Amino acid sequence: MVAAVFGLSVALGGTAVASGAHDVPAPVVTRAALDPALVAGRGATAGFAEQEAENAPTDGTVIGPDRAAYTLPAEASGRSAVKLAPGRHVEFTLPSAANAITVRYSIPDATGGGGITAPLDVAVNGRHRATMTLTSQYAWLYNQYPFSNDPDAGLLHPDWWITECSCVPADTTPAPTITKPFRPNHFYDEQRLLLGHTYRAGDKIRLTVPTGSRAAWTVVDLLDSQLVGAPRVRPVAANVLAFGADPLGRRDSAGAFDRAIAAARRGHLEVYVPPGTYQVNRHIIVDDVTIEGAGSWYTIIKGHQVSLATPAPDGSVHTGVGFYGKDASAGGSENVHLSGFAIEGDVRERIDTDQVNGVGGAMSDSTIDGLYVHHTKVGMWFDGPMTRLRVTNNVIADQIADGLNFHTGVTDSVVSNNVVRNSGDDGLALWSEKTEDARNTFSHNTVQTPVLANGIAVYGGTDNTVSGNLVADPIREGSAIHAGSRFGAEAFTGHLRISDNTTVRAGTYELNWNIGLGAIWLYALEKNIDADVQVVGDHFLDNTYNAMMLVSDFPVKDLYSITNVHFKDIRVDGTGTSVLSARVAGSASFQNVDARNVGAVGVNNCGSFHFTPAGSEFSLTDLGGNDGGGTTGPWLAPWELPNTITCDDRPPVVAPPAPSTW
Repeated sequence: MVAAVFGLSVALGGTAVASGAHDVPAPVVTRAALDPALVAGRGATAGFAEQEAENAPTDGTVIGPDRAAYTLPAEASGRSAVKLAPGRHVEFTLPSAANAITVRYSIPDATGGGGITAPLDVAVNGRHRATMTLTSQYAWLYNQYPFSNDPDAGLLHPDWWITECSCVPADTTPAPTITKPFRPNHFYDEQRLLLGHTYRAGDKIRLTVPTGSRAAWTVVDLLDSQLVGAPRVRPVAANVLAFGADPLGRRDSAGAFDRAIAAARRGHLEVYVPPGTYQVNRHIIVDDVTIEGAGSWYTIIKGHQVSLATPAPDGSVHTGVGFYGKDASAGGSENVHLSGFAIEGDVRERIDTDQVNGVGGAMSDSTIDGLYVHHTKVGMWFDGPMTRLRVTNNVIADQIADGLNFHTGVTDSVVSNNVVRNSGDDGLALWSEKTEDARNTFSHNTVQTPVLANGIAVYGGTDNTVSGNLVADPIREGSAIHAGSRFGAEAFTGHLRISDNTTVRAGTYELNWNIGLGAIWLYALEKNIDADVQVVGDHFLDNTYNAMMLVSDFPVKDLYSITNVHFKDIRVDGTGTSVLSARVAGSASFQNVDARNVGAVGVNNCGSFHFTPAGSEFSLTDLGGNDGGGTTGPWLAPWELPNTITCDDRPPVVAPPAPSTW
């Protein structure tokens, strides 16, 4: 199958490129595989142009679209990509001037796990050739949580429910046979390349898998192109080179960084890290210091994962590259400012006790700006109490676990204009374990393809805000936006504002429950959710199942409820099933919630599954202006109010059409 788009002359969101009848078509520029007009003003303002491979000319094969977990298309941006055999290519036309590209790709694992490397040739206008060395060493996980690198491993938890056979293996005689590799996932990685020259709009970048490649296939998901500015120079600073750092990465520079930081504090200077690749194989402890690189494309701080002779007090069995504030129990750190460099880790397995994150510890009155964090466990994990941190303009990619997590007593902090792609758990999370997170804002971030869990998750806390974000393509056991009373979190109090966000291709399949979630879902597992939850101005596009869901787990359905939730000025464009699914006792109000292309009955109201003559235990309040629906009529029809039971546990899924301008 050859993917090509003909007859276009202006790229979506890009630069006009002249094309005649026989010319290569103009580039299709997207945001989260959407027409940028559908997400204007939402998500991060990134410095790159995104082009999906399935929209580019190729002699390869388009795979997808497909949303079934454990498949290559499902984990691709837009749920589709291009698969290349050796000798095949995909070609992108630059929509604007660029001197750097990022390629998101997948290649096979080694037969016994551990990954392989394989080449990908890059040519611009048929010349200026370079070769990228792709790797699957940081991809390909298997099995049940917390996963295995061994494709031949048996069940990690033989007593867990196995959806594929609808059984608990320990209670089954004989035990079920699982297909190996069992539940393969986390297929993709990305790699950046400076082109060494600035190319113009209309120039063509061809990615070709060389004949004889070790990879039987190479999947190209997308290409980001951008114009990277010149390296920043700071002549008046504590330059790490003056303290013995090696910019060629041949020897460990951790000690040199420590010496530069100490000198900078004595002399009231910044620390400057000039262009180069610096090997750092442990945490750099930062407090009351500014560390600035030449830019994340030029200053790369890269480390090996190192096994510890004995476990650390926190349970870590490894260490690795990372910049850490002091632990909160030691008073934490203050006035830390990190900017302009890349952190390249070496984490290939998930060990939850390990502190092998890109940035960690406690940092108050601090800023983190313009970093590229790659191949660590969690991009940024903060253990409070701590306050007034600003995390802005970063790219966090290809993590084994979360992209960013504010854990335990983080207050008055902001996460804004960041891109998180291919996290192995929640993309962005607020987790109020032991102490509540309060008055924090997650604003105008883009979160794409979290392999497990949610794009943005809020676990308890007070007066937090999630606004203006773009969340796309969550894969499994979570969805786009989530508020959950779970994981030992403190109760929700005060208010929670979820406003002006856009989600796309969310509302995923929940593996353990064997049902569909909502693009936004509230979950009362350990406590009631009765804070003031305001969901206002959000757009839920192309939902695999439901747009909105409120749920409790069946064993606690008579203990906990969800109340005081208010949906207003919402647009729902496409649902595989319902607009709203209620599987809990409680209530919610709806005002100006407009829907179209709804695949099933507008409201799937099961309440807490007692099916009493008085109706469902979940009631809906219609405040007016709730329009539209699908083949079943208006989505919030009068006969569904206030608590009519309309429960269909697993309604048929009707794939919605692609979203369009409202």
